[in-house]
Amino acid sequence: MGTVAPNLMEVSATASVHKENGVVANPPKELDAGALFVLKSQGSWLHCGYHLTTSIVAPVVLSLPFALTLLGWVGGLTCLALAGLVTFYSYNLLSLVLEHQEKLGHRQLRFRDMARDILGPGWGKYFVGPLQFWICYGAVIACTLLGGQSLKFIYLLSNPDGKMKLYQFITMFGGVTLCLAQMPSFHSLRHINLVSLILCLAYSACVMAGSIYIGHSNKAPVRDYTVKGSAKDRNFGIFNAISIIATTYASGIIPEIQATLAPPVKGKMFKGLCVCYSVIVTTYFSVAISGYWAFGNQAMGTVLSNFMGDEKPLLPTWFLLMTNVFTLLQVSAVTVVYLQPTNEVFEKKFADPKMPQFSIRNVVPRLILRSLSVVVATTFAAMLPFFGDIMALFGAFGCIPLDFILPMIFYNVSFKPSKQSLIFWVNTLIAGVSFLLVGVGAVASVRQIVLDAKTYRLFANM
Repeated sequence: MGTVAPNLMEVSATASVHKENGVVANPPKELDAGALFVLKSQGSWLHCGYHLTTSIVAPVVLSLPFALTLLGWVGGLTCLALAGLVTFYSYNLLSLVLEHQEKLGHRQLRFRDMARDILGPGWGKYFVGPLQFWICYGAVIACTLLGGQSLKFIYLLSNPDGKMKLYQFITMFGGVTLCLAQMPSFHSLRHINLVSLILCLAYSACVMAGSIYIGHSNKAPVRDYTVKGSAKDRNFGIFNAISIIATTYASGIIPEIQATLAPPVKGKMFKGLCVCYSVIVTTYFSVAISGYWAFGNQAMGTVLSNFMGDEKPLLPTWFLLMTNVFTLLQVSAVTVVYLQPTNEVFEKKFADPKMPQFSIRNVVPRLILRSLSVVVATTFAAMLPFFGDIMALFGAFGCIPLDFILPMIFYNVSFKPSKQSLIFWVNTLIAGVSFLLVGVGAVASVRQIVLDAKTYRLFANM
């Protein structure tokens, strides 16, 4: 949408003559600065695939072997496959709803726009908008923390007796994010997200190779695939594992990614999803299976921790260094992608859509506000290095509603399928089960926070 006027004229001309079931479609609204400058509609379906992959496939994939320790082989792989099928179906439904609404003259560029037009103004303003904002900003904080931990890991590999603290590495990572955050639009991240796609394939391949090497070496731990703990712990562990797996598939910004597509958008999102899920199948199952096979129920929260062994690393230092560098670089891209909803809100409120994007009037507030949002996120990451526990709670309340429940509701309300149809009951079943998981997952997450609370302290060197 760099050439704004022609695009708007084209949309207006199309909408003015378009009819749906004999009703003239509503005329398009003038785009605000957030939609105009951040969500530029210039991308191809391949660019969409890059954005989708970066928004979903992140280093949290390295926690999948741990999720399998809570579920076992059959339960773990079944949940992993089911979550993949449900989210692919869910995201495709969102895309179909967006295409349908566009035919009616409502081009929705944001999740809150969908909620406003389909469910009513209150849903967009008071529920979906704030929920998506805090989930995405929470992801920025979590990624900043993960980036700092990766930097510290690399530092300790080269200097085992180093005295630097975690918050110092988090600050360094925040400095990198501060620069990347100034990328003007979501579309401008397409090349970064292509590199991100390659990097997630690279570190997943490294993890799989490392796990297989350790599993066949004389350093291999004694493997036990039974689920540990008391009956109560195992039951809570099941829901913790489901929350972990659901979070690995979560995006929360599907409408914003579809908004980056150049019109006509019909069918492009499906192609982008196929690109994304081909990467997901390759990485998720290879990491989960190889990591759990190598370490059994001793698999830790991230499989990279298992590579370090009890006394000395189980893999060559150069291999561990390479894997962590790949992870660090990819998490930088993920961080910037999840900054986009924050950037879009700032642009909408403080930029002037009638002025050029790179005018002083628009550049100065953009620079100040984006820098401020990164500084705040970095500060929270440094203060709360236990933020992963909090994100599990956010995931239960946020990721599941946005990615598993609302798409089903949007589809049923928009297309009004017959109550005797299979799709109506499939959507209702998925939404109902997901709603139950929100409650149980929230309880399990709160329980984990209580158990870990004794180790919490500000600016801890974890």
